[in-house]
Amino acid sequence: MAEQLNIQLYKKAVQSIPGGVNSPVRAFNAVRGEPLFVDNASGAYLYDADGNKYIDYIQSWGANILGHAHPLVVNAIQKAAVKGTNYGLSTVLESELAELIKKAFPSVELLRMVNSGTEAVMSAVRLARGYTERDKIIKFQGCYHGHSDCLLAKAGSGLTTFGISDSAGVPDSMTSNTLIVPYNNLDAVKAVVQKYGDDIACVLVEPIAANMGVIPPAEGFLEGLRQICDSIDAILIFDEVITGFRIALGGAQEKYDVKADLTTLGKVIGGGLPVGAFGGRREIMEYLAPGGPVYQAGTLSGNPIVASAGIAVLKYLFEENPYNKIDRLAEVLEDKLRNAFKNIAGDTSINRVGSMFTIFFCKGPVTDYLSAKNSDTSEYALFFTAMRNSGILFPPSQFEASFLSTAHTTDDIETTVRALVNWDRNE
Repeated sequence: MAEQLNIQLYKKAVQSIPGGVNSPVRAFNAVRGEPLFVDNASGAYLYDADGNKYIDYIQSWGANILGHAHPLVVNAIQKAAVKGTNYGLSTVLESELAELIKKAFPSVELLRMVNSGTEAVMSAVRLARGYTERDKIIKFQGCYHGHSDCLLAKAGSGLTTFGISDSAGVPDSMTSNTLIVPYNNLDAVKAVVQKYGDDIACVLVEPIAANMGVIPPAEGFLEGLRQICDSIDAILIFDEVITGFRIALGGAQEKYDVKADLTTLGKVIGGGLPVGAFGGRREIMEYLAPGGPVYQAGTLSGNPIVASAGIAVLKYLFEENPYNKIDRLAEVLEDKLRNAFKNIAGDTSINRVGSMFTIFFCKGPVTDYLSAKNSDTSEYALFFTAMRNSGILFPPSQFEASFLSTAHTTDDIETTVRALVNWDRNE
């Protein structure tokens, strides 16, 4: 029997790329499989190198809210590309995208484009430190804010997937000013503030945790963080790289009616292309160079192709406002999955906020990093493999979020649930 092309491509990739992948979670190690090499994708569907079709619940880790290769996005990219792929100089497109973001996020009075979520959060933290003239930051166990050195302390995402609490190559000195507290635990935050309050520059949080699996904020948690930051003149940073324009036009800030001082964005605002942004109160953002003392720069920031794609997506979201429809579809999927799991041995718990969700293979509730870590990753691997074999693609990690797009249909939901109902755990 001929070897699958996916496997051939993987064997070739490891000859030139560490682990054969350019991001660890793509390795599929956590689900005991080989990487999936994509040939093409359209709407809710993805096709691998062997021609297998999948209903895709990864959707580029939430970036493709309109699904893969949406005609509006493809057309915008094509029109921009023929004019030039990058200039290293300003274009009107950057301002147009910025104005759309400001329209959705009232807390953002000025913003700057960057090239990734990692860069956005790294820059926002530097800005908070420069503005407050303080060094320490508070972050939460299991929340992932990119791979900059000071934030790889008790981070989520791939680090949780692979059981790594920190990363080699990061000196203790880089994380010595990072104070770690449990997510959804205001008392723990207050205890740290009581000890270090005058030295704390910012509190950095995913308003809806999505990198240890989806975990919503407890009632009063975000409001409490807002009050604590106000009491010590610290900067509240919401990492909305995943939730921005995904949960609502105004992200988690709109959903929970809590404003951040600084907001980081990514994923959706680039239409599936590499992008990030950070913005917030005018007096803070004006501390950035060239007008202020905090340096930040990027040759490719505000790239015209990326900006064009982002404008196309955000205009669609403003005009069509598809959130009720996509959230309702996600609710139907959640309900049907819950009912199907009742007839399958083992404990499962589903957390969902809007169109993003996680199936935890443990007895719930899952409210923080420690309860998420109770999940049976071996059981999730069996589930993932069975679904993949049935043409359903969930994230290759227990600790990542699944996403719906506007391209998913009720037929996709029925196909997914039918695959779960037919899952034989003993195979």
